[in-house]
Amino acid sequence: MLRLCFLILGLIVAHLGVALFLISNLGTDTFTVFAAGIAHFTGISVGLCHSGIQSVLIVFMLLFAKGYIKTGSFICCFLGGPIIDLFNWILGHFLTAGSPMPVRLAVMVLGCVILSIGMALVISSDAGTGPNDLVAVILTDKLGRFQFRTVRICCDLFFIMTGFLLGGTVGIGTVAAAFLVGPVVQIFRPFQEQWIQKILGKSQRRIN
Repeated sequence: MLRLCFLILGLIVAHLGVALFLISNLGTDTFTVFAAGIAHFTGISVGLCHSGIQSVLIVFMLLFAKGYIKTGSFICCFLGGPIIDLFNWILGHFLTAGSPMPVRLAVMVLGCVILSIGMALVISSDAGTGPNDLVAVILTDKLGRFQFRTVRICCDLFFIMTGFLLGGTVGIGTVAAAFLVGPVVQIFRPFQEQWIQKILGKSQRRIN
């Protein structure tokens, strides 16, 4: 139960970062570019598109790769989109495409850091991850001929190109997300894992 709480906290933090990317109007992470492109094409919200795509992916995974899915995968699927829309609605009043560029750049960098912290917490919770992140893992295992990083890059390129063609914004924020999120996650993850294990250990001692 505690692991799911950490997962939800990580989701809230990560999707706050996504919302900051979106309102900076300088591009966002690869999957959100895809969701934003579909949102632009259909006229519905980014958050709703985000959850819709995740739902389609999780249905396919339930049919063909059920063993990869944990409880947290369903939480990621249905909670992420509404969180993005909520933060977008709240923060969108304070920053627009017409805001000064230095401010937008600062918000984008802040979004990158916050997204990384949230992702590190989601991973460290070990309670499951979003279907979009599982795609590369499953394809790597099923294909068996390519390294994970190669498959992940191909998935990211697909998300970026499709999202861009549908009207999503690709910019400096997309490049920042591609090259900085991973390393920043790597920095924060060991500290968060220690923190989670410490809290779980205290909880276990109380039960005993």
